[in-house]
Amino acid sequence: MNQETQEVVAEPGTRPGSGGEVRNFTVLLSSTPRGARLARLLTVDALRSWGLPHERASHVVAELAANAATHGRLPGRSFRLTLYVVGATLRIEVTDTRGDRLPVLRAVDDVAESGRGLLLVEALADRWGVTEGRFPRKTVWAELTFTPPEPVPSRSGAVGD
Repeated sequence: MNQETQEVVAEPGTRPGSGGEVRNFTVLLSSTPRGARLARLLTVDALRSWGLPHERASHVVAELAANAATHGRLPGRSFRLTLYVVGATLRIEVTDTRGDRLPVLRAVDDVAESGRGLLLVEALADRWGVTEGRFPRKTVWAELTFTPPEPVPSRSGAVGD
């Protein structure tokens, strides 16, 4: 059974909606094309529920999850998707159990049928990289900076309402 958690924690001295929250979401998914597709859909759902833009993030998650399901797959092992939002930065982490197979950004010729996923991540993310975890794990991460939505001013006590 997949485990899923979602949490919003306000930093001390901040009000909800003021941009001081630390939000996170994590889920274990099967290392299959279906699991990769679900990672993208769950990302869109989480970011929409937080009122954040999801277009770039959904493409990055799709590529990282597809890589985990294709190149990081071991039978019977899942991959983990984690999203963190701190301030105006979204950090996407995809952890799999193939620490022996690190992703490499390669130049791809025009006729190649695959190999462009990390080029897309490179183009869409502000930063990305790989963290080697306790063997046999690795985490491929990407960070996207966005402009947080403006807080809606309170209309309580407004004259004329």
